[in-house]
Amino acid sequence: MDTKYITISQINNYIKTMFDHNEHLKKVWLKGEISNFKRHTTGHLYLTLKDDTSRLSAIMFRSSAQNLLFSPEDGMNVLVEGRISVYPIGGNYQIYIDKMEQDGLGNLYIKYEELKKKLQSAGYFEASHKKAIPKYPNKIGIITAPTGAAIKDILSTIKRRFPLCQTLLLPTLVQGISSAPSIAKQIKQAQNYDLDVLIVGRGGGSIEDLWAFNEEIVAKAIYDSKIPIISAVGHEIDFTIADYVADLRAPTPTGAAEMAVPTVLEVKNIIKTLEIKATNAIFKKLKEYIHRFKIKKECYVLKNPMILYDIKMQKLDTIYDSLQKNMGTILENKKNIFYRYQDNYILKNPQKILLEKEQTLQHVIQTLKLVNPLNILDKGYSLVKKDDKIIKTADEVTKNDLLDITLYKGKLNVEVKEIYYE
Repeated sequence: MDTKYITISQINNYIKTMFDHNEHLKKVWLKGEISNFKRHTTGHLYLTLKDDTSRLSAIMFRSSAQNLLFSPEDGMNVLVEGRISVYPIGGNYQIYIDKMEQDGLGNLYIKYEELKKKLQSAGYFEASHKKAIPKYPNKIGIITAPTGAAIKDILSTIKRRFPLCQTLLLPTLVQGISSAPSIAKQIKQAQNYDLDVLIVGRGGGSIEDLWAFNEEIVAKAIYDSKIPIISAVGHEIDFTIADYVADLRAPTPTGAAEMAVPTVLEVKNIIKTLEIKATNAIFKKLKEYIHRFKIKKECYVLKNPMILYDIKMQKLDTIYDSLQKNMGTILENKKNIFYRYQDNYILKNPQKILLEKEQTLQHVIQTLKLVNPLNILDKGYSLVKKDDKIIKTADEVTKNDLLDITLYKGKLNVEVKEIYYE
């Protein structure tokens, strides 16, 4: 066999080695349009990048694809970062993508997602914080550009649907570097007016045009508003941070006006429904009262009113008899008590009782005299105290102590000169 021939695998691997060692191909930055996009069940992304004249196969492994902040799809312009290498089995070269973002929207999209996550974590999107939109507003505030299709559509829709409602325009910038602070300022200013609803928004445009409604300063102003806010930014497919924070999101400015007010026909139908309900309720009540009147009218007592008098007289007789019976019982009880007191031994012999009590008292007095510790003093004994404490033994005093001695008559204050122990 001629050794100058090599295998397909050998040539493909050789070319792959050349690509892998080329410094210019280890890190490349490309932009193009996605086509033939496929998300494999493994999580790897397969696609073709193209421009007006050329195509390049591309793959993004799952480990890199899971960090994407958007969902790639055909027709999307993207910016990619990766390396160029050869797939030896197929013999074709391709780019292995490490990072990918939308062309022209990449940085803005990242900022959008970061702020969205931040505000969501802070509770800005919670349904519990959202306020109800009143069904029949008297006055609506509109925060948008004073010129353009948006304000015209909102005003014409409100006037057509619910002409009784008043409107207040709070003009603001809706595009450019100063637009976000301007919108936030007008939302805060609106709190000073007697408004039932606020419509905040603008007409359609690119993501750059709508960016003011993706700024944190606007989101915070919407969140802090005491007035319910309907967000009306761009077209139906446009979603901004303001839409998530607002109490209600409308697909368009016109849609916001339709959500804010009912139609005259709706109001008329509601009034008609209420009128029917009220009429039916009145007739039902009248029918009930007529029925109750007929029952009362046919009542036997009303037809024979003297029955009431007879019943009362009978009841009075019953009460009278009861009183008579009770009074007799009470008098009899009191009489018995009186007789018991009259026959009482103590009442008949009060002198004898006093004599007995006097003898008892004398006995108690003699007993108290016997137990009185001071009575022993008249026999020559004395009571010795030191600092108001009774002294029982010589051990309780020391030389030069001052003692108080209580005699049968009088007291002595003495100083201890000597202490003797028998």
